[in-house]
Amino acid sequence: MNEAFDKKLVILTGPTAVGKSELAVQLAKEISGEIISADSMQVYRHMDIGSAKILPEEMEGIPHHLIDVLEPTEEFNVVIFQKMVKEVMEEIRQRGHIPILTGGTGFYIQAVLYDIDFTHNDEDSHFRRQLEQLAKDKGNETLYERLKQIDPESCESIHPNNVKRVIRAIEFYEKTGKKISQHNREQQENLSPYRFAYFVLNDERAKLYDRIDKRVEKMLSKGLVAEVESLKNMGCTRDLVSMQGLGYKEILDYLNGNCSLEEAVYLIKRDTRHFAKRQLTWFRREKEVTWINKQNFDYSSQDILDYIIKILQERRIV
Repeated sequence: MNEAFDKKLVILTGPTAVGKSELAVQLAKEISGEIISADSMQVYRHMDIGSAKILPEEMEGIPHHLIDVLEPTEEFNVVIFQKMVKEVMEEIRQRGHIPILTGGTGFYIQAVLYDIDFTHNDEDSHFRRQLEQLAKDKGNETLYERLKQIDPESCESIHPNNVKRVIRAIEFYEKTGKKISQHNREQQENLSPYRFAYFVLNDERAKLYDRIDKRVEKMLSKGLVAEVESLKNMGCTRDLVSMQGLGYKEILDYLNGNCSLEEAVYLIKRDTRHFAKRQLTWFRREKEVTWINKQNFDYSSQDILDYIIKILQERRIV
């Protein structure tokens, strides 16, 4: 147990557009860290603008992992993520460095931190096909309403358009008689096998929402429409996991003539704000979390960095 506990892990998360990536790079430089992306979109190649992927020059020489490792047509889920992260963390430790898990996908972070076991949620392909057909025939909301009846708590962290996760949650209940939210909570009661520190970077809501709106505008000016058009030309369609990402499905709808560009941009901004709100709800339920509210540090990146390092020293992580 002591040997496992000596596996160090730093988690730096928070809502979208709060400034995690920049802070993670500065932290990694201070503590000999390497960054592992906990982002369900940045894992895909050719999806740079809409995923707000960190640019090579912004990495400042710090190794970043799980970015640009899959094609948009490839399957990606929490089980694949968990396996990839474990392998990368072992490589980072062998180099004598500290893994810094950074990103906003709370469920993925939880899966790694508490080593959640997904093995008995094996796929029932026949039942899954039935649910997929139901979503196609009657829409995603019909499927989502079914999940709400079974497991309303899981709906707090699953978006109605994330059909694959909705199906997995329904499938899990039908197969085990247990809610997937209850299973995840029980798994989280496990002690983490890591000596860890879990930081959530946050900001005042008005400022965060303003940052989100500006980020969306910046994505458009950098060529988001052209990026999605290129993916469409590659054969990427709405039913791919990769194309369910914020910014991609809305622009794809615009390109397919289902809405105007103005409507698409409005939806991206609105749904990204809603996503940030859901992220914060998730993080508030997590245990052993250190909240870093930027306004309490007068928005000084150096003061925030000093505070994080102080906690890491207290916990014998650095």
